[in-house]
Amino acid sequence: PILPGLVRFEEVAAGEIRHAIRVTFSETRRAYILPATHYASDNDDATLPPMGLRLRLVASFDTSQLTGQARVIAVAMQRYGLIVADNGSNWYFQGAPSAGWNDDDLNQLKAISGSNFEVVDTGPVHTGD
Repeated sequence: PILPGLVRFEEVAAGEIRHAIRVTFSETRRAYILPATHYASDNDDATLPPMGLRLRLVASFDTSQLTGQARVIAVAMQRYGLIVADNGSNWYFQGAPSAGWNDDDLNQLKAISGSNFEVVDTGPVHTGD
């Protein structure tokens, strides 16, 4: 399901997201980690992320440099992380549609690079073999 991993405006407006956020990558591995139950690639390259891989914004990332909606989202990325949920654009996560989103505020998140994330070991990688 997509909805449970979306950022919802109501959560951000309340000041806290209490779940992992779904994220996509252009290339993924032919493998998955629970809670994922499938893979979406034929590529066996172990350097690619499997579906279900959990990533977390490192604790040392200073979220106080961000404001508003961006800060709430970044704190959730530190606390609950991201889960690789589909193939798509690299590092793409999305919010449920809402007129309340502030694009100027959200653009602060572009300052967070992939190198600011760490992989969280959540169990074995399943290859379906």
